[in-house]
Formats: sequence, structure tokens, C-alpha cells
Amino acid sequence: MLGLSAPTSASSASSACPAAAKLSRVPFAALQKTTSAAYFYQTVTHKIRKKDNISTSLSIVLLENSVLSNSLRSSCSVIKSMTDSQTISMPKNEQQSPASGQKQALISLSDKKDLAFLGTGLQQLGYTIVSTGGTASSLESAGVSVTKVEQLTHFPEMLDGRVKTLHPNIHGGILARRDQKHHMEALNEHGIGSFDVVVVNLYPFYDKVTSTGGIEFEDGIENIDIGGPAMIRAAAKNHKDVVIVVDSEDYPGLLEFLKGDQDDQQFRRKLAWKAFQHCASYDSAVSEWLWKQTVGDKFPPSFTVPLELKSSLRYGENPHQNAAFYVDKSISEVNAGGIATAIQHHGKEMSYNNYLDADAAWNCVSEFQNPTCVIVKHTNPCGVASRGDILEAYRLAVKADPVSAFGGIVAFNIEVDEALAKEIREFRSPTDGETRMFYEIVVAPKYTKKGLEILRGKSKTLRILEAKSNEKGKLSLRQVGGGWLAQDSDDLTPQDIQFNVVSDKTPVESELHDAEFAWLCVKHVKSNAIVIAKNNCMLGMGSGQPNRLESLRIAMRKAGDEAKGAALASDAFFPFAWNDAVEEACKAGIGVIAEPGGSIRDKDAIECCNKYGVSLLLTNVRHFRH
Repeated sequence: MLGLSAPTSASSASSACPAAAKLSRVPFAALQKTTSAAYFYQTVTHKIRKKDNISTSLSIVLLENSVLSNSLRSSCSVIKSMTDSQTISMPKNEQQSPASGQKQALISLSDKKDLAFLGTGLQQLGYTIVSTGGTASSLESAGVSVTKVEQLTHFPEMLDGRVKTLHPNIHGGILARRDQKHHMEALNEHGIGSFDVVVVNLYPFYDKVTSTGGIEFEDGIENIDIGGPAMIRAAAKNHKDVVIVVDSEDYPGLLEFLKGDQDDQQFRRKLAWKAFQHCASYDSAVSEWLWKQTVGDKFPPSFTVPLELKSSLRYGENPHQNAAFYVDKSISEVNAGGIATAIQHHGKEMSYNNYLDADAAWNCVSEFQNPTCVIVKHTNPCGVASRGDILEAYRLAVKADPVSAFGGIVAFNIEVDEALAKEIREFRSPTDGETRMFYEIVVAPKYTKKGLEILRGKSKTLRILEAKSNEKGKLSLRQVGGGWLAQDSDDLTPQDIQFNVVSDKTPVESELHDAEFAWLCVKHVKSNAIVIAKNNCMLGMGSGQPNRLESLRIAMRKAGDEAKGAALASDAFFPFAWNDAVEEACKAGIGVIAEPGGSIRDKDAIECCNKYGVSLLLTNVRHFRH
């Protein structure tokens, strides 16, 4: 540590250290010759307010050399003090700045992919390459001539690499506007060369904090890049004069651009946009990680969702709407499963509606513990069945509503093997026994080699997806005009809640299992939702109706005679019982009803079920889905 006190006048400063005053007039090149070790200096200006409000300035030369004696260190601390009207004459930097008109590129990379290609290409185009640490070493190994950053800054890398490029000789060369005379004069005055190209990518913070086993807090902090974003932002701001590149995929385009005779400002702007977006995504990862390390609440005062384009879609929900699909690159989504990261093994490109339907089918089937098949149409499950024999489960799921199942999405929560693939390929519709079932998508956690081969033979257009189950505890986001709604995902399963018997009749074990199965299905059906199920098989469902009674009637019609003795689940309470949904269900022979309860007329529902000998279970959990 170097302790300094401010002299009260210029004369006192001069008398306090005459040796320092003499040293201040020694050219830097001469200083370099005085010892075998290199000297580094920098000027720091301190303003000191005196009682009479007159400011004085101190210029301090910091000298560092292992052979300096203690007396020399102390005698050379203060050079000179003066009033605001005075200036200190310092020697010009004798850095290795490029000659006028010489092109210069700055390269500093953590990810060194295709670095040799870039360095060689720039060198062939006549660029002097300035680089840092490991990047410089890699370039030299590839036979590319390099000027190291410290040769320009006359300052070593310090603080364990925290400070390398944070220096006027670097940022001045990046930020100077070529069309501003006083900018260029300032560079000349201080011996600073300008940069024409800056190529930078950042410490792998995202990869580090999402690695298997996690990372210690201090290690995470040390992987936050400071100098990199500063250079990227500086170059992107001054993109009119400096080309900024942050992605190795842009190296070929960069070299082609530099070969051209005409300056394309749109190309520069696109790379500048990409640079700022790169920094924004990087900062969002740091912010997300630090919030979880500090507070951990799921709903911070503000946050950024980094999205990365996965594909442009043919159109949106309708042909007149343009659309694209983005992957959420939030730290919380790493290895968290879901359709967005599914592998497509076969078929046409996914459409907007394909993604919605596949997501609905996959989210539903993933919640079942036993081997299960779910068939979805327009995001609603129209067939669900669980069996020890997955072939039987598939047939029963189709049978629940074969008309809706045709052209739908079929999902499984177990591996698709050869036998199941053949069944999917050959199964005929129960409506006529002849028409082969057609599907847009098959989704499963994995496929055998033979199973995949057979499914590929079913249709050239059949999309075959391999997906990982969604982790619980995700944040669910939904857009409204001018804002977003955020909530916890609805992760509750029958094992998480109590089915409280409030009727005179207590359900037998099989009825309770039927009620749990129906309840798990109904949470995936659009409100108002009713599901009728028995023996781990959906028999009928009513969805999306403005009134619950109409949803009940649709479900009953689909279930037919099989509704007798079956379980009925409702996503919300019944506002009325007599001459309404509850009584109609009881009259139709439903054996057990599961609903959240909470209505001011719950007593009517209980009395109605008691009259008809039906078991009524209240879950205290609602499952609205809009």
C-alpha cells in the first residue's frame, strides 16, 4: 500500500521531494534502460478541496521494481502539486502504436473455436493483431504474429487476470470516432492507435454455474467477465468505425466483409446488435444466478428471460400469422426437460400448433407413474389410459374418442419398442375397423432402434420426438397485452393432496383409484372441465364450456353406458347441485365425484349425493386451466 498526504502548496510539494521532481522529467524510454526490470507507470489525479475552495491536483507516478530501495519508493511518491490553472508535462507514451493508416484488430477469447482461421485471415488482410494471454499464445502457436496487450498498455495483467484490457490505450483506440478531429488528435497526443476490428467472447459463466454438481459461490463470482463486456459494448457503440464480432460463426462473414471495397453499415449494425444481445443474455444469467444465491424468491422485482431462436416457423396459429420458436436459456431451464429441448428424429418441421399440442400431451403423460398413453387434440387430452401392457393402454386411449384422436398427438411415458411401434403403425380406427390411425406427432422418453425404424416407415411426415420430463417447480409465464403473468407451475398430483369423504357413502378402494385418475386427467383439460374415468381409463371429457353443466353433458355423452359406476372429476366446484350438474351425474349412475369444494352450496352437493347413494370427495384443490 502506498500512503499519500496532500501538500498544502506547490512549493511544499516540490521541496518535499526534489528527487521526484527530477524523475518526472526523465523520458520513459530512459527509465526502461536504468534497470534490467520493466517499469510501469500511470497517472492518477486527485482533487483536494481546501478550506478556501481552491482545488489542487496531485499527479502520482507509481513505480514498481523489485530492486528499488525503500528510500527511492518513498522519495518518488509525490511528483508535483499545482493549482487548477497549471498542468504537468508528462512524457509521451512510447507504446507500440500502429503507423498512420495501419489496420489493427483486437482479439480476446475464452472460446477459441476457429481462432487460427480468424487470425490467419486477418493477418493475410494486413491487420496487426493485438491479443491477450491465452488467446495470444494460441495465435502464436498457429503461426500468427501477435502484439500482446501489455505492449500497448505498458502495464501487466494484474489481480489474477481481473485487469487486462481496462486501460485508455485499449478503450481509447476502440471508442475514438474517426470523423471527429479532436478524437483523433487526442489519440495522436497520447500515442494511442485505433482498432478497426474487435473480436471478443466472454468467460463461460453460464456453463460453469450450470455444470453438473454446481459451483461454489466464489468460483461463480470469479467467472463473471468484466473486461470482455466493456470491450464488446465499446466496440458495438462505435460500430460505425469498429467491427465487433462475438460469435465464431461470423468469422467467415467478417473476413469477406473486410475484403470488400464498400463499407456496409447494415452489416456493422447487425453485428453491433448481436454484441449487445450477447452481453444482455450474459448479464441476465449473472443476475438470475446471483438472485437465487442471495434471495431465492421466485418472483424478483425485475428479471430478464433470455430467448434463443430455435427455428422460424411456416406460420403461426393461422396461416396469415408469422411465427418463430424460441428456446428459454434461463439457468433454471438447464436440463429441466420439456418439449422445447426435445430431439426430433423424423418428420416434417414442427409448426406453431404442433408445439402447443405436443407440450400439452407431454406434460399430461409425464405425470402418470404407470405405463400410460395420452392422445391430445387442440391441447386437450381426448384419450388417456394406464395399463401394465402399454399396447392395451394405447388401444384404450384411442377408443375413448377415436374421431378426435385421428390427426392428434400420441404420447407415451415409457420407451417405444418394436411391438408398440408396429401397433401405432397398423392400428385401425375403432369407428370403422379399417382406417389406419393418423397422427401428427409421436412423443416418448426414448425409442429402441427397431421401434424408431418402424415408426419412420409409417409416414414421411410423422414427427417423432424424444423428450425429457419437465422438472417440478418451474415458473410459468403467460403473456397478456402489455405484460406477463407469472405463477408456479401446477405440479400437484393425487399423492400430494387429500381426498376427503364428505358424503354418507365411502368409496371402495377401486372407486378411490378411479377418482384419483380422473382428477389427474382433469387438471390437463381446459376449463370448464369434466372427466369421467374408470379402471385407469378416460371414458369421456367435456372441456372449454362457459358453464360446467354443458361440459358435464359432453363428457356423459362420450362415456355413454360406461359412465355407470365410474368416477367423475371436476376442475372446480359445482355452483349448483339440484337440477344441475351434480344431480344429472348422480342420475346417470356415476359412482363417485371428486371436486375441490368451496361453494356456498357445498351442502346441497353433499345432500344430493347422499340422496342418490353417490360418494363425494372434496380435494380443496382447484385446477382451472385457461
